[in-house]
Amino acid sequence: MRDIVMSIFSNLRTPWLVFETHRGQTVTGKPLRRRNLEIKAVVNYVSAEEAKELIAVDGFTVLDVRDAKQFDRAHIKSCHHVPLFIENKDNDLGTIIKRQAHNNVAGLFYGLAFTKLNPDFVESVKSKFSPESKLLLVCQEGLRSTSAAQKLEEAGFKNVACVTSGLQSVKSGMFDTVGSTELKDAGKAGLVTIQGKISVVLGTVLICAFLFITFFPDQAEKLLALAPGS
Repeated sequence: MRDIVMSIFSNLRTPWLVFETHRGQTVTGKPLRRRNLEIKAVVNYVSAEEAKELIAVDGFTVLDVRDAKQFDRAHIKSCHHVPLFIENKDNDLGTIIKRQAHNNVAGLFYGLAFTKLNPDFVESVKSKFSPESKLLLVCQEGLRSTSAAQKLEEAGFKNVACVTSGLQSVKSGMFDTVGSTELKDAGKAGLVTIQGKISVVLGTVLICAFLFITFFPDQAEKLLALAPGS
């Protein structure tokens, strides 16, 4: 059997296959196509229990991307804070109108600040961590951390994980925390925090009134007669 030697040479930077026989004859094959193989990082979505293991076993660092108010109410001890959204203090007419409308609804009932996307988010993270760093991103519901993870992935970070349902899914005592409330309640503020108490008080009053009318109808009738406009 004849021995065949394969060699590769480049013509105008295009690689070709060349087969050389023992007689010195050459046969030129089809040009080789170059492929740009890019390994793309994949964001890892984990539960709160899995997140705790990533921190304790795999050495992930917690990066909290919530706004400053939620972070101050409660956060995981020794975590880093780089908000994806920051308070919008712009004073153009359009922003002022939107901010006022926001404050009258979301701000009043949920205690949410009027915010805008943090233009320095990626650069701030880069100033703290290298692209090879293992980062566990957290927010309150899981939406901001997902968006932040995508931005970091596009910026070249290769080891990024997110807690799927956010800190609202974290059970009490699962992490060492800092703040005045539980992690799962850090997103609650405004009238929402007292609506439960109001409902309990109103419910108690209505039940007592119903029982009083039921068991003491005569006294109830006399009291109603004293009411203005009765």
